[in-house]
Amino acid sequence: MGDRIDDVDEQILYYLSREARHTSAPDIAEKVDVSAPTVRNRIRRLEEEGIIEGYHAHVNYERADRLLTDLFVCSTTATDRQKLAQQVLDVPGVINVREAMSGKGDLRIKAVGTDTDDLTRIAQDITSLGVEIDDEDLLRREHFRPYARFGPRETEPISPVTGVAGLAGGADVIEVVVKEGAPIAGKTLERANEDGFIPSDVLVVRIDRDERAITPAGETTIEEGDFVTVHSRSGISEETLDAFTGERERVPETGD
Repeated sequence: MGDRIDDVDEQILYYLSREARHTSAPDIAEKVDVSAPTVRNRIRRLEEEGIIEGYHAHVNYERADRLLTDLFVCSTTATDRQKLAQQVLDVPGVINVREAMSGKGDLRIKAVGTDTDDLTRIAQDITSLGVEIDDEDLLRREHFRPYARFGPRETEPISPVTGVAGLAGGADVIEVVVKEGAPIAGKTLERANEDGFIPSDVLVVRIDRDERAITPAGETTIEEGDFVTVHSRSGISEETLDAFTGERERVPETGD
């Protein structure tokens, strides 16, 4: 973040992330202890600097018209990723494209179709652009919450788990802050896997440390205070989560 935003900006972003449609400048001003004009000016600056990119409705397409929502995990090359992301966004039915830093699975595409045949058509349109589809899941539900570190400093407790998205088949993506004394702190990812703290079906896909985003590798060490994004196809157990939060003592499955 550098010097681009301060504590007041962070809290404004927090409350806007909670529910922008029902959150007014006076409401935020009361919580942050600044004036409403200050909040409005700061929101305008955050928009102009591209920190706030927009306000989007979270639509339940199944409930709206019994539509199917699919999540495609795709691979491109780093040099073509941005161009292909823009091209994929033009495919009818695609509603969201995310670029990831990982090599394989670096493009995450959300699409809405009328039925499975329509989703097949979307998949064919995507692959015709030269994008390789590695995996796909029907999206069951998504859960959102604001980034905890931007939230109230003292008035509300901050959970170490700051974001969860549930996918069909039990797949989870969890963002968690590594707490002081957590069992995994100080271990490399390779060692954590060997010791049973990270099961084979769980993948650490990103680590945010201070102002840096780290693409994890086996020799990457998990540190206290790291903001870690974890993915699993079969769901993330409380035991695995405890390795990052240290909520309860845990005995590794294997060890020397």
